[in-house]
Amino acid sequence: MAYRYDADLEFLGQLSSDDLEDLVYSLTHDNDGQPRWTEELTKSVGYNRHHPDHAKYWEDIAAEIQTYGANTVATFFRGGKGVEYKEILVDVCSKLKVNFNKEQDVEMIETHLLMKILEDALDNMDDEELRDFAQAAGVENTSVVTKQTVLMAFQAAFKIGGFKSYQLTLVIVNAVIKALIGRGLSFAGNVALTRAMSILAGPVGWAISGAWTAVDLAGAAYRVTIPAVIQVAVLRQKYRFEQPVKEAKAS
Repeated sequence: MAYRYDADLEFLGQLSSDDLEDLVYSLTHDNDGQPRWTEELTKSVGYNRHHPDHAKYWEDIAAEIQTYGANTVATFFRGGKGVEYKEILVDVCSKLKVNFNKEQDVEMIETHLLMKILEDALDNMDDEELRDFAQAAGVENTSVVTKQTVLMAFQAAFKIGGFKSYQLTLVIVNAVIKALIGRGLSFAGNVALTRAMSILAGPVGWAISGAWTAVDLAGAAYRVTIPAVIQVAVLRQKYRFEQPVKEAKAS
């Protein structure tokens, strides 16, 4: 297992060990907390030398993602190197039937993935849940709420960026990761989250579990690449949100 330079994963080297904890856990453990049989990360020199200081072996973490996303035989002939992250992201989005354009940049494709997860969740909400979630998402007029108005509110927040976008991303991803790996994001409690966290948890869990049944039959690699890609997406949002603040404090 060896890391191949990947511009879309280089930001992992700027994250803290706490930020990387959930990603490492999902790469090395399945959804009932048992060690994965197919993982190679815990056998790496970096892991054994620095764990749990994940930031010191982030390249090994990135290499594990790349390797899981690649064909095993093809990886052997590449000298143990996997494929670039975008190829993995596109594969995951295709598997989950996300509406996206593979020519778009990684961050935009990740946004389409998050919106797909949200859309599936909204399909499982009753009128009261939809109205409550719309209020939490910042929809001003909730007297007549539809799935489309909530989606538009999220799209507007993602377009503007900043804390609201990051907050809503965490709400979605926390529920998804809890369904996929058996626990939510460890750093989700570090930001002020809204009532949407509890409202969305049920529907997202149901939506992702339904998709998970089919994905599970498709191949073991997806049990790793799907939660890994979703976590990389939220870590990128976290990095984009916090980096300007850190730079301002340093100047």
